[in-house]
Amino acid sequence: MKHPISYFAFALTILPLALSAADDARAMHERLITLDTHLDTPSSLRRPGWNIMDRHNLKDDFTQVDQPRMVEGGLDGGFWVIYTAQGPRTPAGHAAARDTALQIAVNIHKMLAANPAHFTLATTAADAATIAAAGKRIVYLSIENAYPIGHDLTLVRTFYDLGVRMLSPVHFANNDLADSATDTTGKQWNGLSPLGRDLIVECNRLGIILDASHASDDVFDQMITLSKTPIILSHSGSKAIYDHPRNIDDVRMKKLAAAGGVIQMNSLSAYLIPTPPNPERNKAMQGLMAKYGGRRNLSAEQTKEMAIERRAIEEKYPVPMATFDDFMKHVFHTLKVVGPDHVGFGADWDGGGGVTGMEDVASYHKITASLLAAGYNEADCAKMWSGNTLRLLRAAEAYAATAKVEADAAAVTATKD
Repeated sequence: MKHPISYFAFALTILPLALSAADDARAMHERLITLDTHLDTPSSLRRPGWNIMDRHNLKDDFTQVDQPRMVEGGLDGGFWVIYTAQGPRTPAGHAAARDTALQIAVNIHKMLAANPAHFTLATTAADAATIAAAGKRIVYLSIENAYPIGHDLTLVRTFYDLGVRMLSPVHFANNDLADSATDTTGKQWNGLSPLGRDLIVECNRLGIILDASHASDDVFDQMITLSKTPIILSHSGSKAIYDHPRNIDDVRMKKLAAAGGVIQMNSLSAYLIPTPPNPERNKAMQGLMAKYGGRRNLSAEQTKEMAIERRAIEEKYPVPMATFDDFMKHVFHTLKVVGPDHVGFGADWDGGGGVTGMEDVASYHKITASLLAAGYNEADCAKMWSGNTLRLLRAAEAYAATAKVEADAAAVTATKD
């Protein structure tokens, strides 16, 4: 019979080692500049009375990102998304989307103005290190779904001047720029439309990173070919782990890496593991949305009431929920295929992301600990958490600067002629 004291002695030996490893991982995480390339948090800024400086709770108001939880999870910042849902492809629809996108951009700038000691706008790759060194959170801007551009590509410059440095042409449905990976009607353009091709040129000219998340495989292939700078998948997953249209296959992943691009790993459960159809749940959720009219204009008390009713629906009609281990399976497979020079993180916080064991940004540091346990080192983690994305932004900046010099020289020559 084994004496119980042997287990106690073993625990006393192992526990300090485990605690030391966790402390080392957290200390390293804090040394890194950590960026998430897809923060849907600007949707929270539109809520009455919602304050980025307060610590919120996912169960009470559905949010996953605020300043206290960013500090807790060791997230320095990222790309804050100007998202507009796809609507009517009409002049009125485009105008409404444009105005919505501009208002979201204004809301982000208002948040920055209200909290200058905690947040700073970043517009160049060099800004990240400066802002992080000052102990502030980094705010780059991005556009998810270029529907607000309509047919007016001069608006790309307008959004660039507001701080946008990343842009994706399409979301859940096809639009006038490109085909979506998830439009149930199928292809319209077989990739990019003629206007979408012009959008690629304009983004390159200005120095905006092109984002192929949500785009069809044809769009991805064409963006790789047409873009003068490497592209990004700001929040995607591995199709080899789960075959979903929103994920990318290994062949294209290697193509992305060969072109210098980066895939940022998404944590939205439905893209990580199979989710069986649940029409009863969908119907109940639609009724809930109809009752409350969405979350944007609800008071804090109404949001809590809605959250209670939503949890009741989720308990009555449960669906499988991905775990942190499921998320890391996508990460590790992607690392195996393309290596740490081409991988990063865009968890889709506040936009549906989050898994059991990593429900909000407060637990984001767990990724670093998992990477270290798997044998990746600090240099690898530094690339994944920000280095790779900033490399893409520097490339975009460099190409834009060269293009401007060439355009200015051509203009001078034309004037002399």
